[in-house]
Amino acid sequence: MKGPAAPVVAGVDGSSSALAAVRWAAADCARHHTPLKLVHGYDVPAPGHPEIVLTSNEIRRAIEEQSDNWLAEAAAAARAAAPDVEVSTERVLEYGTALLISESRDARLVVLGSRGLGTVTGLLVGSTALALASHGKCPLVVVRGTEVPGGPVVVGVDGSPTSEAALAFAFEAASSRNAPLTAVTCWQDFVVESAYTASRSTADRGQEERRVQAERLAGWQEKYPDVPVTRVVVRDRPVRALMRYGAEAQLVVVGSHGRGGFTGMLLGSTSQGLVHSAPCPLAIVRPAS
Repeated sequence: MKGPAAPVVAGVDGSSSALAAVRWAAADCARHHTPLKLVHGYDVPAPGHPEIVLTSNEIRRAIEEQSDNWLAEAAAAARAAAPDVEVSTERVLEYGTALLISESRDARLVVLGSRGLGTVTGLLVGSTALALASHGKCPLVVVRGTEVPGGPVVVGVDGSPTSEAALAFAFEAASSRNAPLTAVTCWQDFVVESAYTASRSTADRGQEERRVQAERLAGWQEKYPDVPVTRVVVRDRPVRALMRYGAEAQLVVVGSHGRGGFTGMLLGSTSQGLVHSAPCPLAIVRPAS
């Protein structure tokens, strides 16, 4: 007997960016028939500063009232976007990043907006997203840029275990959206000594990357025969290539880190770069524990 479906968790901080993330999360829940949990983590500043003239209880009540208002606004936005999705809310006296990492243990997905309100109550996408990508227990989606209706799901492929996890996520995402998938593999050469060896190295490396990509895609294409796949192997930097193909996409998917060197999808390089600049929603996927 199956237990209840794992929820999608969306972080709420009162910003328009967080509301966009909530709407994205609600639509995803509708596709997958899963509940949506909206959470807000808050902190109470200590009294004693010259600008704080209220008591600790007054400060806490004011913050909790504001938090409840933000959660109610987010719940209304979620229900408007997906009326049939079950929506719950929770505010927790805990810093936002720690709260979301804790919530990720039981979530199918954690969803963040691309900009927050500030250091106390806001979800700072740079530090929060990278902390979740490094320490979270489920995939993370950062909702930013423009999602192109009818566009493909774009996935970075480099042959690493995290790349395999990203492929699983990307194929399922494409299938649930009735969308095509574009698999992008990037590589760069070492410096070589002559034009002859450079051309030979380029041809050999490109052929090897195409072989690796084909091997990685084969099983997934059999599992998802409904998903049309476009294969791209390009001599380029991963961020630049994924930015280019992501400009016409519904979603870009990468692993949290890759095999390293010139081709790896590295947290702190590719993932970090896309967190701040992806042209559409970005999914960062960790391998299963």
